[in-house]
Amino acid sequence: MTSQSQGIQQLLQAEKRAKDKLEEAKKRKGKRLKQAKEEATAEIDHYRLQREKEFRNKETNVKSYFPQWKNSVP
Repeated sequence: MTSQSQGIQQLLQAEKRAKDKLEEAKKRKGKRLKQAKEEATAEIDHYRLQREKEFRNKETNVKSYFPQWKNSVP
């Protein structure tokens, strides 16, 4: 009877360790996802700023060829 109790206790302890490992893995996954989202947002913002700068440069170049457009397009 005692060996059965020990066996059950060992199983319960193993189950708890497995549950704890699973919870820890979920936390790490959540952190990685949050970090990836932040990095992606930063990359998107950088790309958007770069493209806006390129657009402004092209807009300035076009306006220099067509002076009548200087005041008509913001």
